[in-house]
Amino acid sequence: MITGEGPTLPGIGSYDFRNTYRHGFARVAAATVRTSLADPPANAAAVVEMARVCHDDGAALVVFPELTLSGYSIEDLLLQDTLLDAVETALGTVLEETAALTPVLVVGAPLRHRHRMYNCAVVIHRGRVLGVAPKSYLPTYREFYERRQAAAGDDEHGGTTRLLGVDVPFGPDLLFAATDVPGLVLHAEICEDMFVPVPPSAEAALAGATVLANLSGSPITVGRADDRQLLARSASARCAAAYVYAAAGEGESTTDLAWDGQTSIHEFGRLLAETPRFPQGQQHAIADVDLDLLVAERLRTGTFDDNRRAHADRLAGWRTVEFTLDPADGDLGLRREVERFPFVPADPSRLEQDCYEAYSIQVSGLEQRLRAIGQPKIVIGVSGGLDSTHALIVAARALDRAGRPRTDILAFTLPGFATGEHTKSNAQRLCEALGVTFTEIDITETARLMLKNLDHPFSQGEPVYDVTFENVQAGLRTDYLFRAANQRGGIVLGTGDLSEIALGWSTYGVGDQMSHYNVNGGVPKTLMQHLIRWVISSGQFDDEVGEVLQSVLDTEITPELVPATEDAPVQSSEQKIGPYNLQDFTLFQILRHGSRPSKVAFLAWHAWHDAEQGAWPTGFPDDDRVAYDLPEIRRWLEVFAQRFFQFAQFKRSAVPNGPKVSAGGSLSPRGDWRAPSDSSARIWLDEIAREVPEAWPH
Repeated sequence: MITGEGPTLPGIGSYDFRNTYRHGFARVAAATVRTSLADPPANAAAVVEMARVCHDDGAALVVFPELTLSGYSIEDLLLQDTLLDAVETALGTVLEETAALTPVLVVGAPLRHRHRMYNCAVVIHRGRVLGVAPKSYLPTYREFYERRQAAAGDDEHGGTTRLLGVDVPFGPDLLFAATDVPGLVLHAEICEDMFVPVPPSAEAALAGATVLANLSGSPITVGRADDRQLLARSASARCAAAYVYAAAGEGESTTDLAWDGQTSIHEFGRLLAETPRFPQGQQHAIADVDLDLLVAERLRTGTFDDNRRAHADRLAGWRTVEFTLDPADGDLGLRREVERFPFVPADPSRLEQDCYEAYSIQVSGLEQRLRAIGQPKIVIGVSGGLDSTHALIVAARALDRAGRPRTDILAFTLPGFATGEHTKSNAQRLCEALGVTFTEIDITETARLMLKNLDHPFSQGEPVYDVTFENVQAGLRTDYLFRAANQRGGIVLGTGDLSEIALGWSTYGVGDQMSHYNVNGGVPKTLMQHLIRWVISSGQFDDEVGEVLQSVLDTEITPELVPATEDAPVQSSEQKIGPYNLQDFTLFQILRHGSRPSKVAFLAWHAWHDAEQGAWPTGFPDDDRVAYDLPEIRRWLEVFAQRFFQFAQFKRSAVPNGPKVSAGGSLSPRGDWRAPSDSSARIWLDEIAREVPEAWPH
């Protein structure tokens, strides 16, 4: 361990809910500047200017292009003593001029070491050189001739070099870890290093690096920008890391080549930021990298560390240089896009693809189950709501693909005390349009008898609409469906969705929690409506079916178990368990990333506090484009924590089979989520009470 000196100031240690670093993020930048060929003083001035801009932006890291201080394309001038002397002097200028700035700077420079010149990434912080990483792999093919001037650094492990009168760590085996920003561990490689089969950054990630920097001098040819993006994206995904890429641009020699100044920041396979190529002057991509997310992915993906153990001999000698970042405090905003609907991408082409895949997963899952158990009929309860509607159109497509008549779908509508004419009409119209076998069984009298036998107050005329009143109806509906399946040679198709499973919003056992197979169990409520929209727009069924599906989309979500009153004309699920917009947002962060509630609240505020900011999914109704303030977010986060961690697991422990649909996860006890049914929500509720303010701080 190599420990660096540096001030220890409050920084991230002081509590400020608004602060990005407080929630496990680090702001990083990839910069390209106008190169002045063989003019290190001018290039140093450009670096300092950009460093100040990024300091004012609250950045922790700025990555510059390859051979920043000299220019990449100066060929044999790299071996001129005058040039190399000027580079060291310019480096000293950068140290002096940036000593009071926050960001770590990764600057490219040709440096003398022993008998050769090395193409290096110099890692600088607050006026100190933390270490120097030489380029490992030097291209000497096609337009490249780097070994003519430089030495390869791939075997320079464990060494030091003397720079500006100080011995500093030297080698490709260096990690730079911020002691006051958990998870911020940097590694630097240079251009060609990422093009080889096993890049230095891959070993660095296994050794602990979470942020991988690439200083590039890559000239541009047609199609090469896509190749770079492919490599950067795949490196970030494979290494569970952030990949910060900065390429040389304006000012490099165009004697035989051209340059586009491409910069990008990827995180775990996702592009966070990039800049337009072929810039005039300096520019930088900047984004907040989620260090918590990267650490969590490695924690959950055991094969990542298995791979580290397989390469333990090569990693044993890696060195860590520690430093104190002292990041900016206060409200820095959030420099990354946060999807309002993490299960529903706002990008139209991605949403189209996701809906196609989700629907196909559901259909193929049901097809296989029907084949495996002898092609029984399908028994389904249809209410006219979103979930049962979608399960019905999944069943219809599955039978179409199997060459079976849709009349083998036995659809039942089972109206009770609070069933509305609109939803019942939608159910009947949809069944008729699809050509399935439709039956109506009114459960009202049977429910009255059961309530009477239970001596329930409702049976004496009192308007008592408690959980017993509701579950008598929900239980009877399920009981009828199972008995009909027994009678008619079928299986009961479940309709409950992932959001309801998360919150325990179902009747356990003889109720809508149970079925023989549930095609909707992997689909969150916020995705459900988009799946139905996709089924309409992609023409999966005829126009008559499409009209009914649109009517279903336009209907408020309600269980229809409690009769309407003047104060509550329609029973609303969301008034009880919270807006599905927020609860699905929370579910994704908790299930996929294991995030703390305070971080979920921070992200939710940035995603939802202003309906006019950010993109909405295609087709999302204007009237439904709502906003939520921090008190609302906090309130429903408490509801989620209580229901998810303490209440609902006993229902999840007994869920029927059904396919996982979203990469966000499933809640099957045989799949993504295994938890005790008798756990406590206390620590999550305490974290909310302690860390989430009741209003956005000003």
